[in-house]
Amino acid sequence: MPASAQGDAADPGRPGLAPGPEASRCFDFEVDFVAGWRCIPLCLRRKLDLAGIKLKLGHWIELSRSERQELVDWPDDAAALNAMALHLRERSTGMANGRVKDLPVATGEPWSGGVLPDAVQQGAVACGQPISPAQWTALSELERFALCKLARPGHDHHNLPRALAEFLD
Repeated sequence: MPASAQGDAADPGRPGLAPGPEASRCFDFEVDFVAGWRCIPLCLRRKLDLAGIKLKLGHWIELSRSERQELVDWPDDAAALNAMALHLRERSTGMANGRVKDLPVATGEPWSGGVLPDAVQQGAVACGQPISPAQWTALSELERFALCKLARPGHDHHNLPRALAEFLD
């Protein structure tokens, strides 16, 4: 993280500098690709959505392992997300895939609310593990984000059963 946004992340008395407990959480079902950071973990995908940035896998691969870890560990408060977006715009300039793209900042997304999205329920039912409204609201925002991403139409749903088992068992 750039010095202007990093501060002293080891100092818990300074709010907004260290990630929240979910900001850098990688799930057990991601273990196959998280160990080498060969894919973008869902905790970072959430931050990218909240920052309004489209980071392609090609961008991710072009970053060093330490840069990838830095992004995973990046805090997720609003100021930090703005700093991350600026950092990624600057860092990706000159990359093979070009500069990262700006997207609308995620607001009012199904994963941020208390209503279980139909696509998630349909995916859960297809996996033999329907979700109750109480179970949905008991999930963390990051877990709801993951289920929404894994259950979206056109997505390879092979990790959905593993995610459901991890979150609901």
